[in-house]
Amino acid sequence: MPEPENEHEKRMARPRMAAGALFFDEEGRVLLVRPSYKPKWEIPGGYVESGESPLDACRREVAEELGITPPIGPLLVVDWAPSDAEGDKVLFVFDGGLLDPGQFRKIKPAADELLEARFQPAEAIEDLLIPRLTRRVRQAVAARDAAHFRYLEHGQRPRAEY
Repeated sequence: MPEPENEHEKRMARPRMAAGALFFDEEGRVLLVRPSYKPKWEIPGGYVESGESPLDACRREVAEELGITPPIGPLLVVDWAPSDAEGDKVLFVFDGGLLDPGQFRKIKPAADELLEARFQPAEAIEDLLIPRLTRRVRQAVAARDAAHFRYLEHGQRPRAEY
């Protein structure tokens, strides 16, 4: 039986963590998935399980949701995004790289979870994603273009204080 928490341990953050990947096609469009249980689109990914690294969770979720196992590249963004409804969250977005047409044809969306997977133009994501995910995806695309990781809070770069 675990020992009761002391005051210091009670103050420690215990965020939920999730990890996803951004995949692109040759036209620069972003791969989005349409869940059967939500009104808006998402990026492939999901929650990190106990004892699992964010990268391993990303790989597992991509395999479960899309039925493919492409290499997952570097971390693009980490986003501190607490939610009133779900509590503290830390979200990781990795670079899934370019999916060629042959790889895309191998995608088999998880029937119990996803209605479809489709490449969408970057300009369309505001209409397809919830606002905080739109901000996160835009920052991840910019990080990929700049080849430089970004730390975010609520999908935005925090203002530097001097």
